Amino acid sequence: MRLFAAPTPDVEPGQSVSAMIARHAAERPDDLALVCDDLRLGWRDFEARVNQVANALNAMGIGPGDKVSMLARNSAAYVEIFIGTIRAGACIVPLSTMAAADALERMVVDSGSKALFLSDDMRSLAAPFADRLGGLVPGGRIALDFATEGWQDYPAWRDAAASRNPGHVIGIDDHFNLIYSSGTTGVPKGIMHSNGVRTQLCKVTEAFGYGPGGVTILSTPLYSNTTIVALLPTLAWGGAVVVMRKFDAAAYLALVEREKCSHTMLVPVQYKRIMDLDNFADFDLSSMQVKLSTSAPLRAALKRDIVARFPGLMVEIYGATEQGGSTMLNCNEFPDKLASVGQPGLGADIRVIDEDGVELPQGGIGEIVGRSPNMMEGYFGRNDLTEELLWHDPEDNVFFRSGDTGYFDEDGFLFLSDRLKDMIISGGLNIYANDLELVLLDHPAVDDAAVIAVPSEQWGETPLGIVVPKNATDVAPEEICDWANQRLGKGQRLSAVIFQDELPRSSIGKILKRELREPYWRETGGET
Repeated sequence: MRLFAAPTPDVEPGQSVSAMIARHAAERPDDLALVCDDLRLGWRDFEARVNQVANALNAMGIGPGDKVSMLARNSAAYVEIFIGTIRAGACIVPLSTMAAADALERMVVDSGSKALFLSDDMRSLAAPFADRLGGLVPGGRIALDFATEGWQDYPAWRDAAASRNPGHVIGIDDHFNLIYSSGTTGVPKGIMHSNGVRTQLCKVTEAFGYGPGGVTILSTPLYSNTTIVALLPTLAWGGAVVVMRKFDAAAYLALVEREKCSHTMLVPVQYKRIMDLDNFADFDLSSMQVKLSTSAPLRAALKRDIVARFPGLMVEIYGATEQGGSTMLNCNEFPDKLASVGQPGLGADIRVIDEDGVELPQGGIGEIVGRSPNMMEGYFGRNDLTEELLWHDPEDNVFFRSGDTGYFDEDGFLFLSDRLKDMIISGGLNIYANDLELVLLDHPAVDDAAVIAVPSEQWGETPLGIVVPKNATDVAPEEICDWANQRLGKGQRLSAVIFQDELPRSSIGKILKRELREPYWRETGGET
């Protein structure tokens, strides 16, 4: 039972991503739909494979309301199975390849999945639990690209099924995907999106120009919502998708040039690697029309460089998988607002509240909350966790807490301060790590930087700068620390700076600050 009423998606009965995709095979059967490595599928062949997946699932007794898990690297098969599962009326559960084996087992069991698709490079990760999944239907273990006892061969399984559309009418409230937000510790939290929400996503992003003739290149993991919010609109509006199995900056640019890609979704660390290439200017990128960035802050200096040298519109999107509410910054149009994450997008209501849940005026720093027609239904089977996210305005409208802090300026642009859990409280004063990181990143010898809280007998905790230096620098960490502290306020100063070869990041580019903090707090028993 849902705990709240979200804004109703502006979706007509019977309208669905699946139905939108199905039209293209009839209208443009020979146009390009999907590219991965040497495989090139037109809409006729892509539609046939999607229908085969749907019919094969239905033949196993998997259909409306059922869950199907996927643990695999990016591939053409991944896209086929993702859309084919929806076509079958079922709900796709894309699993993180970064999660630990015990967490993955809990996700499959928690979701009640009746089938598991697995790629060869994930076999060792799944080995500890694959034989314990009693909820899978007979034949529900399907191998994408390997052969072993107890697992069906995906191509053979798919190709044995009919290629006609199974004809399921997918309702607005039918479950579309279940995305687990965390798999490192504790109980996984499953974010449930309905068909209506995903169809609404396609409608509100139509303005980006996805459609026939457009080509979207994707290099982030297909299990991530970051990728899904670009994949679905592209296919729904009839554009082609180019899928990279693994990101490489030079290979990415070569693909953009070869396939004349017009759209992309990248995370900040990928943009940095691309813009840092010595031969960046050697690639013809004139086909690029819209570039999107999300999942982590895109620094103002990097935005400025992208706008100057990388053709096409640069748009930063800020939001959470749970709340759906987002802000958007057109970096080309607002060069004086590059330190912000933009203004609320279409249908989004974004506000800032204090510790007591009182809405703050313009300029007040507090927790960001959001509401939109793209809100999740809640954490799957966990009303207790869902309830922790809720904030009600005076009219009793429900917003989701983001866990981020920030403020609106006088023009209605949102500026981020920090994650609440990453904020440093030193001597009773709140220190926003992001402010310190921006100063460190201005130093000419600094390539990357993160600031974390470490224990302090005097102050409780104190900020430590962790810096990735640029190659061949002869500047000492102490010099960078002194340089930064000269530019920081008295209550913000770094206790020290240390060098590291690289910062730990998730598969979508977020700095894993918990990993950075853990060695310093291990012996204190404190939270990391």
